[in-house]
Amino acid sequence: MTATPSQQAASPGASRARRGVGDTLALAVALPLLAALALPAAFAGGGTRRWFGGRAEGQRAEAQAAKDAAATAFYELDTAQRDLRISIETIRAVDDSPAARRAVADFEALGRRIDEASGRYIAAVDAHDLDRDDLEAGAAAQARTELTRAKDELQRVRGELDRYTEGLAPLLGKAETQLARLAPAVERARQALRAASDALDAVRAAGLRADDLAARLAALAPELTLLNQGAGRHGVPQTLERAERVAREAEAVRAEAERLPERAAEIDHRLVSLRTRAQALTTRAGQVEPVLSELRRRFTVACWQDLQHVPEQAAQNVRQAEAKLAEARAARDAQRWPDATALLSTVRALLNATDESVSAAGDRLSRLNAVQKDPRAEIERTRFAIRDAQRLAMTGRNTPDPRHARPLDDGVARLERAIGTLEGRHPDYWHFLTETEAVRETVARVVALIREERGAAH
Repeated sequence: MTATPSQQAASPGASRARRGVGDTLALAVALPLLAALALPAAFAGGGTRRWFGGRAEGQRAEAQAAKDAAATAFYELDTAQRDLRISIETIRAVDDSPAARRAVADFEALGRRIDEASGRYIAAVDAHDLDRDDLEAGAAAQARTELTRAKDELQRVRGELDRYTEGLAPLLGKAETQLARLAPAVERARQALRAASDALDAVRAAGLRADDLAARLAALAPELTLLNQGAGRHGVPQTLERAERVAREAEAVRAEAERLPERAAEIDHRLVSLRTRAQALTTRAGQVEPVLSELRRRFTVACWQDLQHVPEQAAQNVRQAEAKLAEARAARDAQRWPDATALLSTVRALLNATDESVSAAGDRLSRLNAVQKDPRAEIERTRFAIRDAQRLAMTGRNTPDPRHARPLDDGVARLERAIGTLEGRHPDYWHFLTETEAVRETVARVVALIREERGAAH
């Protein structure tokens, strides 16, 4: 260690005092003063370290370097652990999957190893005072060894921490994605609720009630309270799911509220339209009886027996439809929109069934008249369908596939038997028509099967 300027001035004065056989009294008096000045200077700036180097000083420097390296490793490990703890808390708050729980447990185990390595480092630092004036070379060497070992242990655990961090990336990315979605999702829910409330206000201002929509919106108020309490209390996944559900339901209320005036107008239009249709069907149902009379007079019982109930059933359906229309009108006046819509759907189904049954009587008479006048058109139509299917079945083949040929052959035989029923004094024309129609349906199924098989082959 280099002496200070005060120390350099004191040292020659002290030598002359020791050689002071012929010194003057003034010099003898000056010695205590110089010694007093030199003593504090010896401690200025250098602490307790020795002035001169040597083996102990070299070992001290190496031990100090090891201490500095260990301190750096300790600081870096501590910083990395604290940064990673933030990531773990993010995952813990968002993800409750088995993989996330495993990751949290692994982090806790890793934290215990970090604490052990940090404890050994702190113990090594506390065990060795490298600033001691009387530090021996052996003690400095031991300090260097223990501090180097502590540094290596800190770096080894840091390597484990880094590998753990790399493996945590997928879970962390998923958690951060959910967190990034959270605030926008909550805001969308709030905006959807405000929009739904505004839409309801507009509907009421137009003189329409929307009690069911208002009830649905009121049911979302507790959900908004939970959203306002935040994810910290209820969890990120639960809050995110709640926000998305509230936004979805509030948006549905808003859409229905905005459509309500149009819906009311549509219900009014359907009420008028269905009432007009019911009146028309009442008139048409009254015309079924003359048709049935002609069928009874000209054709066998089998040709019209299934139509006997049509006039009575049609009248009953119309009466029931008119009663439902009255209920729908009352529901519309009370602005019970779902009830009115459901009742109008029932009315429409009743009138459709009535229309079909009333039309069936007239269609039956027309078809029977046509086949009675000339059955050849029906016969040729059916034979053409069979021949066309037979040509398709033989395309690219020397012999037909039995799965195709058998139903086609059966169709030919069935057609011939149906033609045979036309002989006699009172032919069953309706049986003939149903048989030819059944043959054509069978042929159509065979054609579809052939085309499907050939399409699959290509």
